Amino acid sequence: MAVGGFGGVDGPVSSFNGKITASVVITCIVAASSGLIFGYDIGISGGVTTMQPFLQKFFPSVLRKAAEAKTNIYCVYDSQVLTSFTSSLYIAGLAASLVASRLTAAIGRRNTMVLGGLTFLAGAAINGGAANVAMLIFGRILLGFGVGFTNQ
Repeated sequence: MAVGGFGGVDGPVSSFNGKITASVVITCIVAASSGLIFGYDIGISGGVTTMQPFLQKFFPSVLRKAAEAKTNIYCVYDSQVLTSFTSSLYIAGLAASLVASRLTAAIGRRNTMVLGGLTFLAGAAINGGAANVAMLIFGRILLGFGVGFTNQ
C-alpha cells in the first residue's frame, strides 16, 4: 500500500535501475531555475519598493509620507496601489497554477514551460520599460503567470 509516495516499493532500493542522464540533469536545472526566478523576483520587489528613485517616480505620496514619518518608517507604506504592485505577482501566480495543469494536459509540459518563460520575459520587459503604475502592475501580473506556469 502506497503511503505518501514512500510505501509500496517491491524489493530493495538497489534494484532501481535509474541513471543520471543529461536529460535528468537538464530537468533538475529547469526546475531549480523556476524556484530561482520566483525567489529572485520576491527579493527584487521587496528591495525596490524602498528605493527613493522608484518611489519618487511611481509612488510620490508614499515618499512624502516616509519623509514625514517620525517614529517608524514602516507604518507609512499604507498605499493600496503599492500593495497591488507587490501582491499582483502572487495572485497571478496562484491563478496561473490553478489553470496550468489543464493547459499542460492540452498542449504538453514543454509547451507550457515555454509559454511560461515567454510570459515571464514579456513581464520583465514591461516592468523594465514601465512609465506608469499601470504598466508596473500589468508587468507583475505577467511575471506571476510566468512563474505559475513554470512552477506547475
